[in-house]
Order: sequence, then structure tokens, then C-alpha cells
Amino acid sequence: MKGFLEFVREQGVVGLATGFILGGAVSKVVTSLVTDIINPVLGIVLGAAGGLETAVIRIGSIEIMLGNFLGVLINFIIIAMVVYFGVKGLGLDKLDKKKIK
Repeated sequence: MKGFLEFVREQGVVGLATGFILGGAVSKVVTSLVTDIINPVLGIVLGAAGGLETAVIRIGSIEIMLGNFLGVLINFIIIAMVVYFGVKGLGLDKLDKKKIK
């Protein structure tokens, strides 16, 4: 048990779990932002009647779901930017220092 507690203290497992939970919450907020606000506006700009998700490219008898892909890509880019600027803004990139033994 003592070894496990040392591992938790040294490796920051509690901080990792907190970050994981907050990351899930940020992901939901960003997904809502992209789905409910950005996609409809882009749908109007790109001429897709039902929003960005309905934008497709038809080649013969197949449909390429371009709108759905663009929505997921925008979602990823916003989450990546939030994480990057959050880590940089809070100075968390300087917290992890190598142990000296």
C-alpha cells in the first residue's frame, strides 16, 4: 500500500484524473459550440440547407459526407487550441520537472 501511495504522489495521478474529467467537460462545451453555432453558420455560407452536417458531395451514386467531416475537424482544432493555450496561459508546461536522484 505504501508503494502505491508513493506512486500516486510522485506521478500526479490525482492531477491526471482531474485533467481527464475537465477535458471531458471542455470537449462537451466545444462540441456544442461547433454543432449548435459554428456548423449552422458555415452551412449558410456554404449553401447547405440543414447546416454543415448535411453538406455532401455527390459523385455518381455515392455521397461523400463532407459536412460531417468538417464539423469533426473544426471540433478537433478548437479543442487542440483550448488545450494548448490553456496549458501555456496557466504556465502548466513549466510544472513538470525531471527528478534528480
